[in-house]
Amino acid sequence: MNRYIHPLADRYASTQMQEIFSPMKKFGTWRRLWLALAESQAELGLEIPEEALSQMRAALDKIDLESAAEYERRFRHDVMAHVHLFGDAAPAARAVIHLGATSAFIGDNTDLILHREALTLTLKRVVRCISALAIFAEAYASLPTLGYTHFQPAQPTTVGKRATLWAQDLLLDLEELEYRISSLRFRGVRGTTGTQASFLELFDGDHSKVDALDSAVGLRMGFENSYSLSGQTYPRKVDFAVQSTLAGVATSVSKIGHDWRILAHLREVEEPFESEQIGSSAMPYKRNPMRAERICALARHVIVLAQDPAFTAATQWLERTLDDSANRRVSIPDAFLALDGCLVLAENVSKGLIVNPAVVEKNLAEHLPFMATETILMHATARGGDRQDLHERMRKHSIAAATRLKGGSSESDLIQCIAEDKAFDVSAEELEDLVDPKRFVGRAPEQVAQFLCEQVTPMLERLGKNAEELQSTELHV
Repeated sequence: MNRYIHPLADRYASTQMQEIFSPMKKFGTWRRLWLALAESQAELGLEIPEEALSQMRAALDKIDLESAAEYERRFRHDVMAHVHLFGDAAPAARAVIHLGATSAFIGDNTDLILHREALTLTLKRVVRCISALAIFAEAYASLPTLGYTHFQPAQPTTVGKRATLWAQDLLLDLEELEYRISSLRFRGVRGTTGTQASFLELFDGDHSKVDALDSAVGLRMGFENSYSLSGQTYPRKVDFAVQSTLAGVATSVSKIGHDWRILAHLREVEEPFESEQIGSSAMPYKRNPMRAERICALARHVIVLAQDPAFTAATQWLERTLDDSANRRVSIPDAFLALDGCLVLAENVSKGLIVNPAVVEKNLAEHLPFMATETILMHATARGGDRQDLHERMRKHSIAAATRLKGGSSESDLIQCIAEDKAFDVSAEELEDLVDPKRFVGRAPEQVAQFLCEQVTPMLERLGKNAEELQSTELHV
């Protein structure tokens, strides 16, 4: 324990996302790329013994990382260290491993493969969050709650309608994730500066075989298309696009997390809280919204990290410069791991979100009479009252009731004052009906039902099954 431990691995990100960016996954993918290259070269007529291919297949995951580290200390080159290590494990292939290739063939194509897997895992986590929010929204579709604009009391909505706004943001992110995954392409077999000169040499100037090699390796690695051109690397704008997509998801979960924190302050909603969980080391009564706070903290990191690939893409020189490498090793995994931690937390809170209906009702009841004044005014006027006189009386009653609230009164007495004012000619029972919260939420319950039916259900029918297969992740809270 005398070395730095990355919190994203130790505390936040799931095992599944950590495996994608693990050394074994990376170096195992390197070997699969070398095998795909050799198999495709043999298929196109290069003299590569079947024994070489057999030994490579058998050694794909037999990776001695200590020996690899020793080779790297000697060569000061990570790719060549693993070329030699693979050759030790598959001696019949030693002479043909990495034939005609450059380090970017291994590194960049691996990155694209890992990006695709990590984006797919991210997509599944977003689906799970939407599913949990949909269940919550349906359960509270008709529960009136005070709406806020500028964080000032506004026209009521429902608890469920508010949850659909969270889910809709994530649905928009889902569209972006699906597009990003579908548009991701292979770097391909391009050589040191993207000209494919080494492969043209290997195939005695046969351009068709060079094209066939590029296509065959891509298909073996699960890509139907490659980027049309490259320098030494695939376009670094791709990293910017990917991390911008991640930042978009982070923006959504941050907004949701901030809403949960505000609602926790209002005591209308609480996040899950274990029986022995401690909210504060000094204040035993505290139930701080720790998970929502952590979501916001990690999401901020993801959003900020989107700047890294932008600067990298903007400062690449000509065919390539190596100042991208160290930055990408840090910023890309960090973005995926941090967002993964956000989504694990977001799903957990969404599934266990606690609503306090009595508090919701109390907060609404305090402000609803003021919002209902126009409705009451119209009702009294329709009965023959003088609109201007009633308006002035309503104004005075409202200001007085508000002053009493600001002075410490526990609840509004505006409705009682109007009932006692004979000019309005409205009974207390009639007023209670006029200020029924359900009269003021508009189509919110219907909007929830429509949104779930038209947007969420079809998405879950298409993507939900795969997302359900993810194992649950333990929270380190």
